[in-house]
Amino acid sequence: MSVTETLDRKGVTGQVLFDSHMTVLLDGTVALVNALTDGESRGRPYTAPRGDDLVAAVVDALAEPSILVRPNGPADAEHLARSAADLRRVFEAVAADRMDDAAGALNALLATSGARPLLGRAPDGPWRVHFHGADDSFATSWTAGCATGLAMLLGGELAGRLGVCQAAHCDRVYVDTSRNAGRQFCSTACQNRTKAAAYRARQAAQA
Repeated sequence: MSVTETLDRKGVTGQVLFDSHMTVLLDGTVALVNALTDGESRGRPYTAPRGDDLVAAVVDALAEPSILVRPNGPADAEHLARSAADLRRVFEAVAADRMDDAAGALNALLATSGARPLLGRAPDGPWRVHFHGADDSFATSWTAGCATGLAMLLGGELAGRLGVCQAAHCDRVYVDTSRNAGRQFCSTACQNRTKAAAYRARQAAQA
């Protein structure tokens, strides 16, 4: 299930919020931030790929949305790594309830990427709204799309659906699709190890 499947179909109010393209953008945003930014992941230090490994990391991160265009070498990958760091700041600002900072960071990304609506389609496909120019680079296109996707959440009173994992030694990000907006962890693995740690702590206290 994609990170936005629940929101895509019903949303918080029972109405459809996003089409499949917006779902791809939000899924891609989470994947890029988690793959391309340093920090901690599932209880261990995480160092994002660099150098020759960075292009492969971008391709892997965006494999789920089935991208049809590949990054044009290291320059595109390095551009997206910088964008991922900026996008991470948005998640962190929202998690800390610093909405002005989150909005400011997104506005900067929207401006530098030249994000703007544009109707486009693949041969024999439906028209879809994209958020970048037809001639923009791979990295600029994804930066514009990711920034727009997050801006739609912040501007649509869904900022609380952006989260940073609350498990110990993990700072991976997610979009909360739970019905009650109660998600706290980036993955089932982090949720389970948090529960296990809490259980061990209770057992030790009773010993």
